[in-house]
Amino acid sequence: MSKLLRGMAAGYGAKKMGGGCFSTVLIFLVLWWVLGHFGIFK
Repeated sequence: MSKLLRGMAAGYGAKKMGGGCFSTVLIFLVLWWVLGHFGIFK
């Protein structure tokens, strides 16, 4: 469940901040790592 919530939060943030296809994917990966690294959705 935590991975699903983390993915949804990272996807929402990437959609709001991203411009093109590559930058959206890059922002998603960075947000996924940051949310997992700090243990926000545990």
